[in-house]
Amino acid sequence: RGGLVAFGSCRSVVLYDPQKRKVVGTLNGHTERVNCVQWIHRNDGSQETELISGGSDRCLILWEIRSGKLVNYIRLEGHTEAVCALDVLSLEHQSSAESNLLIASAGSDSTIRIWSRCGTEVKCLQALQSGKGFVLDVSLSLLPGSDVPILACGGDNCGIYLYTQQDGQFQKQLVLQGHEDWIRGVEWAVCDGDLFLASCAQDCLIRIWKLQATLPPLLETGEEDVIRLKENIFTVNDNGGLDISFAVTLDSVLAGHENWVCAVHWQPSFFKGGRREQPRRLLSASMDKTVILWSPDEESGVWLEQVRVGEVGGNTLGFFDCCFSPDGTMVLAHAFHGALHLWKQTSVNKRDWAPQVVISGHFNSVQDVNWDPEGEFIITVGSDQTTRLFAPWKRKDQPEVTWHEVARPQVHGYDMQCLAMIGRFQFVSGADEKVLRVFTAPRNFVENLSSISGVSLEKLYLGEMVGLPEGAAVPALGLSNKAVFQEDTAGQTVEGEENASPSSQDYFQSCSLTEPPTEDHLLQNTLWPETQKLYGHSYEVFSVACNRAQTLIASACKASKRDHAAIILWSTVTWKQLQSLPFHNLTVTQMAFSPNGKFLLAVSRDRKWSLWKCKDSPAEPEAAFSLFACTDPNMAVHSRIIWSCDWTPDSKYFITGSRDKKVVIWGDCCSVEANKREGPAATQLDFSALEVGDSVTAVSIGPVLASDGRYVVFCPLCCLRCPNALVVLPLNLSLCSYSCVTVRRRIVHHRNQIFGCNVCVASASLMTHGSNITL
Repeated sequence: RGGLVAFGSCRSVVLYDPQKRKVVGTLNGHTERVNCVQWIHRNDGSQETELISGGSDRCLILWEIRSGKLVNYIRLEGHTEAVCALDVLSLEHQSSAESNLLIASAGSDSTIRIWSRCGTEVKCLQALQSGKGFVLDVSLSLLPGSDVPILACGGDNCGIYLYTQQDGQFQKQLVLQGHEDWIRGVEWAVCDGDLFLASCAQDCLIRIWKLQATLPPLLETGEEDVIRLKENIFTVNDNGGLDISFAVTLDSVLAGHENWVCAVHWQPSFFKGGRREQPRRLLSASMDKTVILWSPDEESGVWLEQVRVGEVGGNTLGFFDCCFSPDGTMVLAHAFHGALHLWKQTSVNKRDWAPQVVISGHFNSVQDVNWDPEGEFIITVGSDQTTRLFAPWKRKDQPEVTWHEVARPQVHGYDMQCLAMIGRFQFVSGADEKVLRVFTAPRNFVENLSSISGVSLEKLYLGEMVGLPEGAAVPALGLSNKAVFQEDTAGQTVEGEENASPSSQDYFQSCSLTEPPTEDHLLQNTLWPETQKLYGHSYEVFSVACNRAQTLIASACKASKRDHAAIILWSTVTWKQLQSLPFHNLTVTQMAFSPNGKFLLAVSRDRKWSLWKCKDSPAEPEAAFSLFACTDPNMAVHSRIIWSCDWTPDSKYFITGSRDKKVVIWGDCCSVEANKREGPAATQLDFSALEVGDSVTAVSIGPVLASDGRYVVFCPLCCLRCPNALVVLPLNLSLCSYSCVTVRRRIVHHRNQIFGCNVCVASASLMTHGSNITL
């Protein structure tokens, strides 16, 4: 009720403020993926301060949140498999001032566990068996006019099981039949003294059940020939010792979705005049890429579709879940590809809902990240088969700057692995394929980036924009982004639908933006044209780098023997292969050109590094390289795979990070170059090994020196011993002393190993959905 959104992101629970459009907190406690999360509503309608989450680590965690910060948490352990659904019911006890909770959780171990929280004490009351099936959703409530809890469970056997608590134990009362496929969601709501249950299933239907108190079957009176709905009747004993009968009838069947209905939720209740009121409004999310708001007609009482929102186009799979804002004026949904969608009711027309700016980002691991040469934006690739671009949003009326996804230049058919910026608006990327692809920014992106970031077009793009394409589109059954020029979009507008060419449906819609684009726009209209394909590798591309002069590209692929582990150099002028550099025996994990362009550094899975020196001027478009130095075979410093490497800004030293928990600084390369002897094996570089305590998966050196003249090395650690830690190592020029600072306050988003980092002079905080990037 405070307007704060909680959602699971990998192993963390993220607190997001839609009004401020920023992440205000991250809760880390789970060791595996978070599958479900729920605010614990108070009976008096006040703002929630407690949260519960369940994950694949087989436990639930109760969080206490105050002002967006974690105060305390309690772990509930008992499930033997992943927790997939939960619900919480607040119980009122006049004898106790502390809040008491009844918790139901369903797991992949085919059990529903009932938990009780009294004050700070939590215990498991019962474990209900669901046989060989799985329960996909649970919902708790109190029977109308009684203090007896009732539990509804929906699963893969097409039936809704109703349990009531008798003498402290839940007992099965009814099985509601009607759905013809897996039941994905169930939720109770109290309306006008009666209890309503909404259920949705993969049969594309939503059913609304009505539960109300009734007379026992033997005491019923009335005409026998009266036609009425079938009633399912059960009797419970309330805490006062009285037997009360309840009847469950099917109230409505809602048909409007064309695919699986994955979630259904009532609008939250509110207090008016000291009385709780429950709006009769229902929200459903479906795999048909739509979210529908339902409510009964004022005259007939028939449930009708009032609003339908959703996605148009794009390679998506539909919506997985949805929810109302506390006042019912906003609708939030999230899709199977990880994106959040937010719609807000307009003040002019209550039936119009406009999409809003919301958090977005990768929904699988982020594999590589790069700054643009001027430090204005970052570009990332991930295993979700996308390349994404993030930039600051600067508003005239607000001094605070927030970072958002402003473009999705590449939506691929393979998992992305690496990328390198060639120029400010050009990059090369590699995926789980043998081809390198080069992309160039279109005119529409440059113009929109200028409007969103507040940077003038003259500063952003120094060249002429006359020949730039307007945008890009992917043809049917294709993987390549084809350029769309201004005359193409103009022709599309003039011709009309009847005379349009068959491929015109693939064209993007050019538009001017003053705020970050919505998910629909990102999917369709922010692609970059693919300008080149580079063929030469025998296996999937794994790493790529570009020199500071933007004339050379170095790339390497996955390899299990020397013939395939060679580094290939490409010219960015002719886009032809210049040279092959064989040395390593296994996959080259990362490469880095020195800032002065004289050296190329490579590290590999074979625990070796190699240093290549440019024979000609680094600015030459076809410069040749030869092996300058390499790992001493008689004294191997690293004993495990070397994941990452980087250069100091003066090109004197380079650094390597390995799984053996070492960060090693090598150099001075400039003095060694002056006294170079024959043969790379004869070239010895001084080194200093630093033990950091955990596997090193990425390293990066700041582009400027610290205030005392030392280098600053950023070193993310594997999350085995020290999760979320980023080690900062200020190093002096003599390589004989360093100090270690572990940053744990702001770098708290990552819950998996960090395999790439890139340091630039900037100050910001960015949190993306699903997989996280931290600035």
